[in-house]
Amino acid sequence: MLQFAFIAAIVAAGIAGPDWPGSPGSALTVGGALLAVAGGALATVSARTLGSSLTPFPRPAHGASTVEHGPYRVVRHPIYAGGTLFFAGFSLAFSPAALAFTTALAALWVLKVQVEERFLRAADPAYREYCARTRYRLIPFVY
Repeated sequence: MLQFAFIAAIVAAGIAGPDWPGSPGSALTVGGALLAVAGGALATVSARTLGSSLTPFPRPAHGASTVEHGPYRVVRHPIYAGGTLFFAGFSLAFSPAALAFTTALAALWVLKVQVEERFLRAADPAYREYCARTRYRLIPFVY
């Protein structure tokens, strides 16, 4: 799947460089690390909240129901939000090339969210009501 290719490219670019121009100093590294930890925590909590409904595919797992608690009360796709924060933080700590791949991954996930929501609406009539209550897909008050 394309998302896994982007993730591998982010990690490879982070390891192989190039480094940030000049001396980015510890502020960029520490800030990136903090962002990565926050994003990783959000993605992990979100995945655990989703439980057996978690799948890497846009089509929901058979028999899955809409999850509306935990991070899913705030945004409809917190795993993607957390993943984006994690890889953005990783990229800020290591390499601008990794940040370019992170941008591509985030764009892919925005498209995947749109496809996934079509499947979720078709699979679970309650999903439409959930969307009305939880207006934002990835970023509270923005998108």
